[in-house]
Amino acid sequence: MKFDFKNPYASTRIPVLARNVCSTSHPLAAQAGLRMMWKGGNAVDAAIAAAAAMTICEPVSNGLGSDAFAILWDGKELHGLNSSGPAPASWTPAYFQKKYGNDVKPPKRGFDSVTVPGAVGAWVALSEKFGKLPFADLLEPAIEIAERGYLLPVVVQQKWADATPEFGKLPGFSESFLPWGRAPEVGELFQFKAAARALRAIAQSKGEAFYRGEIAQAVEQFSAANGGTITAQDFASFKPEWVKPIGRDYRGYTLHEIPPNGQGIAALMALGILEQFDLTGLPVDGPDAQHLQIEAMKLAFADTYKYVAERKAMEVTTEQMLDDAYLKGRARLIDMKKAQDFGAGNPVKGGTIYLTAADENGMMISFIQSNYMGFGSGCVEPTFGISLQNRGHGFSLEPGPNQVAPGKRPFHTIIPAFLTQGGQPVMSFGVMGGNMQPQGHMQTLVRMLDYKQSPQVACDAPRWRFNAGLSLNVEQQMNKATVQELGQRGHQMEVIRDSYQDFGAGQFIWRAGNPKVEGYIAASDARRDGLAAGF
Repeated sequence: MKFDFKNPYASTRIPVLARNVCSTSHPLAAQAGLRMMWKGGNAVDAAIAAAAAMTICEPVSNGLGSDAFAILWDGKELHGLNSSGPAPASWTPAYFQKKYGNDVKPPKRGFDSVTVPGAVGAWVALSEKFGKLPFADLLEPAIEIAERGYLLPVVVQQKWADATPEFGKLPGFSESFLPWGRAPEVGELFQFKAAARALRAIAQSKGEAFYRGEIAQAVEQFSAANGGTITAQDFASFKPEWVKPIGRDYRGYTLHEIPPNGQGIAALMALGILEQFDLTGLPVDGPDAQHLQIEAMKLAFADTYKYVAERKAMEVTTEQMLDDAYLKGRARLIDMKKAQDFGAGNPVKGGTIYLTAADENGMMISFIQSNYMGFGSGCVEPTFGISLQNRGHGFSLEPGPNQVAPGKRPFHTIIPAFLTQGGQPVMSFGVMGGNMQPQGHMQTLVRMLDYKQSPQVACDAPRWRFNAGLSLNVEQQMNKATVQELGQRGHQMEVIRDSYQDFGAGQFIWRAGNPKVEGYIAASDARRDGLAAGF
């Protein structure tokens, strides 16, 4: 594809063109990835090193207690990895009802939101199957950063300070993340020596210390002391799952996502609905193009929220949800003159961090890991600095496909993405931020594939975010005439400045050239502190 590199949007970044690249939301993590490729490692080695560094550099979004997913091209085919952890063996609807009465979901914070972390398992699985360097080498940069410390960047500091009132009294949080009784200031040195201890144990044991050793035991003891029921046996029972990505064609390309229990199918459905319309005949930032995308996304979410759960618990199949005839029928519900609050159809017939890396041999990886809502559960095991996720809050306590059960994985928001054309790799990418993720996938792909905008231009462009009903958040730089017209069509919009979660943040690596000449165009979102770096 020939991109238009003329950028109509205010931007502080230009794309990076190189044969080996790593793009993350923190510069030190990107450098950690490049360091592995300089040592002779491949893109998977780089991604693992960057992911480990991100647990230290951006704890407001992820940690050693995160989950993770990946899609990678190994040079011949795509592979998917679902490394989301399950509920503890003790979790039943009755368990929560006894403690919390008639709540419809597990709590947002605390140990009764903590599921088994999967990120470390993802690192080990990826290294064993595709890595070149010894596993211990991959964690060296993260260990150094944790021990020596790093100077706090602007966006991370803002989120850290904003989180302090809510998280400050949760178990282990102040000891780990409020070193002076407050959040660090911009430019202050933050050291996380407990996490360095954990990373070293993980490196030396290839993850065994985390799932079947001293770290698992420490989490069990910490949990029991603070009202939780997760055990070392819950950790020991976990195993990442290799999966086949699901995909859908759009404008001559194929978008690939991880299958449920994740929400990636929402992006595929939205694009399937949009394919029924000629977007190229509409101005990219005009009200008609934006209205169509908003309505398509709302239709996709209506089905996703009703039907998506762990696959074996779903009442419908992914094939039914992606059926051409079904999506055409959904597209016919869109009224170009009016915003609508859609319900789910019937498809039955009769804080997150994202990073990506690619190397000169053609390997590309799309990787995402998250504690879910900012610092996650807020529970931080102090001996090893394990900041535990709150993915359990994604379960329902009511009957249905996503009802909590022992050993079951919850509905998941984090989704890596991958684009191919004719069975060949084109782009590894992702957009962070809760339910913004499939919305970001759709909005950036439409700009690239329909309007030929380059990855960095598409990344820099203004975004909207659907919340619920008719409610939208709109980025302040969006065309004011378009915002006014969308309001007249019934969209209830709030123009806001906070882009960290509200409008997501993406990393993009687009493959340039042909199979014999490997090179990449890499972009990193200015909405975070990140960096696309290459050589």
